[in-house]
Amino acid sequence: MEDEVVAESGGFWSTYENGFTRWVERLQGNAPEGAEPLPPAGNFFAGLWDAILWVVGNMFEAVYNILFAITHPGLWLAWVPHIQLSGSMPDLTIGESLMRFIYYGGSVELFFALFLIVLCLTVAGMIYKPLMWGCVRVLETFANGVGRFMAWAGLLMVLQQILIVFMQRVFAVSEISLGFGATFAKDVSWWSEELKLWNALIVCLCVSYTFVQGGHVRVDLIYSAVSEKTKRMIDMVGSIIFILPAAILTWLFAWFFLWRHLVTPNPSASESLDRLLNKARAVRWNVETIGFSPNGFDAYFLFKLLLCGFAGMIMLQAVAFFYRSYLEWSEGEASYGKYLDRDTLGEGEEAYEGTH
Repeated sequence: MEDEVVAESGGFWSTYENGFTRWVERLQGNAPEGAEPLPPAGNFFAGLWDAILWVVGNMFEAVYNILFAITHPGLWLAWVPHIQLSGSMPDLTIGESLMRFIYYGGSVELFFALFLIVLCLTVAGMIYKPLMWGCVRVLETFANGVGRFMAWAGLLMVLQQILIVFMQRVFAVSEISLGFGATFAKDVSWWSEELKLWNALIVCLCVSYTFVQGGHVRVDLIYSAVSEKTKRMIDMVGSIIFILPAAILTWLFAWFFLWRHLVTPNPSASESLDRLLNKARAVRWNVETIGFSPNGFDAYFLFKLLLCGFAGMIMLQAVAFFYRSYLEWSEGEASYGKYLDRDTLGEGEEAYEGTH
């Protein structure tokens, strides 16, 4: 009976409130309900030991969380068929699934689940190098594919700007309609502001492609003066210490920033799962459609979505860069640039600076 009450309260892992999870909670320093709380650490080394136990406990729990999330997709994906610009949720379970998705999208549980997956791939790849090379090729191919496709947004941006100037100066129209049969008509100011979306697509989704192509600007103080082995070590440290933490922080900010402009009541990163589940009773779609001018572009929530995409692309590229740097460091000069797909101007043509 008590288990049914706990399950109905909406706890994501409530049905697994057994001896294992209670042991994990104790390992993490969270006493189970009804037990005496654990005393705080008395010194630095005790605090360090508690931190190690917390990480180990979350790693154990991550296995459970991954399996549970895979086998119970309805608990966090039931809201997907009901996406709309406005309106309330059909029932409470749909709202609760959405709130679980929002909460776990920026949670410690998700971090350790992904960390465990990457860690397992890394260990397996160090043992069997072709597996790691395969991960590098897949991730870099994905980055190049997305980047090359989204680069066409630059052409669309130019063509749209020409159309706006032509229609406004030559025909002096205040509205532009596109389409055959069913037309899409918007004020000229809407089309002018929408140009920023094409630019944002290029910046956010071509970032990994530019990295693979070696096109990002770098400040070189010592990198060019060290050996190739040292360069690979610097790349490995940089991808773990600088790229990944920055991408994770960007994701955490962008994730809740996005959802605060898609649903009401507004979710917050500081709220617990129980509090968000309580909000599920009143949650409704309220997608932001406010422009900076009366007739201007009114889909600025897409920029928040692109910010999440940007952070995700950076995280994937950081893993790919770490793998490539490790493989080139361990295998030596023969593996430098192995499977690297960089654009060229073609055989017999002089490449400009920055292309390979």
